[in-house]
Amino acid sequence: MKTASIPAVRVSPELREAAERVLRDGETLSAFVEASIREQIHVRESQEAFIARGLAAREEAQRTGEYFTVDEVLDGLDAVAEENARARGK
Repeated sequence: MKTASIPAVRVSPELREAAERVLRDGETLSAFVEASIREQIHVRESQEAFIARGLAAREEAQRTGEYFTVDEVLDGLDAVAEENARARGK
């Protein structure tokens, strides 16, 4: 597989030092930067998906006229949490 490069990024000496301080044993700064980029991609994709689901839910509620109160939603979440806890044996 052919690889590509990420553009060089100029940072303050303090930021570089902070990044180097948190490196784990055997980890390179390049590996840290790559992992950070991957994590941010995941975070942003998750945020976009969350927003898309929220907008779709809003559209569905507007289309059907079916809305739920805060208490109904919280009660439903409590029921799911209790069911999950029982399934784990707690």
